[in-house]
Amino acid sequence: MDVTLTQLRYFVEAAAQLSMTAASARLNVAQSAVSAAIAQLERHIGTQFFIRQRSKGLLLTPAGELFLRDAQAILAHVEESLDHARGETQSLSGRIRLACFNTLTPFLLPGVLTRLSVQHPALEVEVLEADMSGCIAALLSGQADLSLCYALDLPETLATTELDTARPYLAVPPGHALAGSASVSLSAMKDEPFVLLDLPHSRDLMLSIARRSGKEPVVAFRSGSFETVRTLVARGLGYSILHQRPQHGVTYDGGRLAMVEIEDEVPELTTVLAHLRTQRPTARVRAVAHAVRRQVEEAKKARSGGSR
Repeated sequence: MDVTLTQLRYFVEAAAQLSMTAASARLNVAQSAVSAAIAQLERHIGTQFFIRQRSKGLLLTPAGELFLRDAQAILAHVEESLDHARGETQSLSGRIRLACFNTLTPFLLPGVLTRLSVQHPALEVEVLEADMSGCIAALLSGQADLSLCYALDLPETLATTELDTARPYLAVPPGHALAGSASVSLSAMKDEPFVLLDLPHSRDLMLSIARRSGKEPVVAFRSGSFETVRTLVARGLGYSILHQRPQHGVTYDGGRLAMVEIEDEVPELTTVLAHLRTQRPTARVRAVAHAVRRQVEEAKKARSGGSR
């Protein structure tokens, strides 16, 4: 018996979902068909790819983890060959999974999805919002084909394309003594309460910047939500260090905050598109990447226009 593309697709989906039931729902086939195909694949190759945990789903074996990347590469190569045969001028169809870093999502994703809905209305974009750890895990596990995220502690197994850089700024309450300043040294904030954007990888960066004041920051509040941090600052509960810049200073509850530039030398955040190095970029991946790049360029123009 030869290994079939169907078996590979079922295996990759099961590895992404870590559940036969969830994989069958995604593939719109019976669970028994998924289980049988994967069992046949394991018998044919002579290796167990999954540990079946009763009521706990699936767990990839080391052999399964290795085979997953090869299976993804094979399927991507087949898809690319079919794209070439059809030609890429036609509207694309099918599904692509995009992981997006939480704080980037509201700034870029709506525009990206709007572009794709016009250019490729039959293309189904499945979005996974996550922190950096989640974005990395989604790519490594096959749950995402592409990730829009920051260049923060990315493993060498991921290839990246740089899109933009963001310099951090101080977010302060509108009534703060320094709210009207063009720029401020971090040392001026060393005794102020700090509101931390508490996300994996991000928190360490924010704290390292705050420490440049010469003193350990006094973390008064922390939140994994960008908008919650902004609202706490607007309420006068502390200052924060952020990178993304909304086009207005209004918070969800109608409060306001001021954005002040930092005088010190501080690290910038680089926005990237990331994918597995072993992954061949398909027409769907290229279409999404193109839409992301166009949206980032629009955001840059809007930002530079607003700063004049």
